[in-house]
This record gives sequence, C-alpha cells and structure tokens, in this order.
Amino acid sequence: MKKTFAFIFFALASVVLGAFIAYLCDGGPAFISWLAWGKTLGINNIAIDLYVISFSFSLNLTFTVSQLITIPAGLIVYAKTCKGL
Repeated sequence: MKKTFAFIFFALASVVLGAFIAYLCDGGPAFISWLAWGKTLGINNIAIDLYVISFSFSLNLTFTVSQLITIPAGLIVYAKTCKGL
C-alpha cells in the first residue's frame, strides 16, 4: 500500500512540476521557451439539456515538453527511493 501511495505522489508531483516549469518558461528567452511547447487533447462542451436541468461536460489534457521530461525523471526517483518499502 505504501508503494502505491508513493507512486501516485511521485507521478502527480512530476506532472505538477512539469506544468510549473512550462508556466515559467512560457514567453521567456528562446533557449528555454521550447519547454512550454505542448498540445491539448480533449472534448469540448458536451451539453445535455433536459429542460429542468442541464449538464455541460468538458475534458481537456495538456501535455508539454517539460512534463514529458519530468514524468520519467519522477518515476526514476520513485524507483531509486522506494526500494525498501
């Protein structure tokens, strides 16, 4: 159970760290701005109207270069630090 929580923690931490790095690099100098380049995948605005109540759903995932670097790095750190759990 500890390994599962550690894996989830390291995976989420690496995604958040990658997004933060992309945010910092966006609009910066040209030699680091490539870290903020990314694509968005998803579904926009599926609306269901039942006259009394209406629902609207949307799901978007954004991937950046910095996240693609930090996710494997986070998993390597997880493998190195959680051997004894």
